[in-house]
Amino acid sequence: MEEFKRQRRTGMIMIGVSMPVAVALWLGIDRLMSPIPAMESLLPRLAFTLKCWCIAVLFTLVMGVEAVAHERLNSPAFDPLARFETRRLRVNERYLQNTLEQTVVFAAALFGLAMYCPTGSAMRAVVATTVVWVLARFAFWIGYHRSAAMRGLGAPGMALSLIVLVYVAARIADEIAGRLGMIALVTAFLAFEALLFLAAGRRPQDPEER
Repeated sequence: MEEFKRQRRTGMIMIGVSMPVAVALWLGIDRLMSPIPAMESLLPRLAFTLKCWCIAVLFTLVMGVEAVAHERLNSPAFDPLARFETRRLRVNERYLQNTLEQTVVFAAALFGLAMYCPTGSAMRAVVATTVVWVLARFAFWIGYHRSAAMRGLGAPGMALSLIVLVYVAARIADEIAGRLGMIALVTAFLAFEALLFLAAGRRPQDPEER
């Protein structure tokens, strides 16, 4: 239990350190980058967003696939049924699985954001979100290889995807049901988050109790 508390404390520190850096980077790109040309229509915005998403997938998900493949090619793990695993292979596999899951959330958030960025200036937010998410994936991956707690360096990526997706969902709710609909949606989401937080805060079960 003491080791768990130490790891959690370190993880929280990593999150606290990485969040301001991610915010500063996002704001820097959003404020300082030149506006994206010809973004007044929805179709060009979605096409541009697809390009950003493709680059993000190449440098995160595909790199995870490659890392696992190279580990297996150069070790007895070439046969998955042999159950040979090094720590590096396990970390790479967990990075790959985590990135696959987060890519779905990121994609929904990014394309939704593009719908509500009607100008070239506003579309800088799509670029900023992509850059921060990719770098957060790298931070998660590198940190995980150092220790489980240091994977918290990648937390801004998931937080950013979540914030953007909630923003997009709130805009959709506002279009459908007005301000009350938007408030209801955000309140419902926060309520679910609170329930999950409370459930996770219960005493961990011993293996024999599961």
